[in-house]
Amino acid sequence: MTFESLPIQGAYTIRLEPHSDDRGFFARTWCRHEFEQLGLRAEIAQCGISVNLRKGTLRGMHLQAPPHEETKVVRCVKGAIFDVVLDLRRGSPTFLAWHGVELSASNRLAAYIPAGCAHGFQTLDDDCEVEYQISEFYHPECSRSVRWNDSAFGIRWPLPVTAISDADRAHPDFAR
Repeated sequence: MTFESLPIQGAYTIRLEPHSDDRGFFARTWCRHEFEQLGLRAEIAQCGISVNLRKGTLRGMHLQAPPHEETKVVRCVKGAIFDVVLDLRRGSPTFLAWHGVELSASNRLAAYIPAGCAHGFQTLDDDCEVEYQISEFYHPECSRSVRWNDSAFGIRWPLPVTAISDADRAHPDFAR
């Protein structure tokens, strides 16, 4: 795996290093040692999957607050998504900055989302499947979200939104 820093402090894309032969290829998608060498959180408490039927579906922007902050490794295994990390860590040099990257079954990139950053994505194809590796167990009392189109962030989504949950649509303006 190779890790490339994103403009958000502590966020990375992860590129596979396939070993190919006439059958296809094999590549590691996780190595605790490599994550630890970069100073990244290397625990996995749970894994999840998100299946999204329509192009333009938007999920986000979600995070988990202390004391149960979580890191995520996100990979699109079917279709393509525009994946966004939003820095909500007060005191961070990239506080309130966001960055989007395309994750797809064809480019096989993953995104590492550090604790304290919100995460969301928009599907670029119909029938997308997204896998998550999450460092912390889910604690509903620590679940937080900010609105996907809040002017405080100015996230530029690539497509019109075709599907979004009522909860994601209804978050109030971000309080600085």
